[in-house]
Amino acid sequence: MGLGGCIILIAVGAILTFATDWHMQGVNLHLVGVILMIVGLIGVTTFSSIYRRRRVMVPPTTAVVEEDRHPHTRDGYSDGYGL
Repeated sequence: MGLGGCIILIAVGAILTFATDWHMQGVNLHLVGVILMIVGLIGVTTFSSIYRRRRVMVPPTTAVVEEDRHPHTRDGYSDGYGL
């Protein structure tokens, strides 16, 4: 379940808890709404912690060494005109 699914769970749970006055025999819709909101919050925290771990960047262990060329030495091909 992605972040969007978790947000939908929170929204549906809030609607069931705070915006409805339906009464079904054997089902407490307010409790179902609270449970959906809790599951959505757990999903959001889990998703954000996993996403944060994936974003950690490790610096490279090998050093980049650039070649030093002396501007006064010409081998005939380094400037592109030695053909």
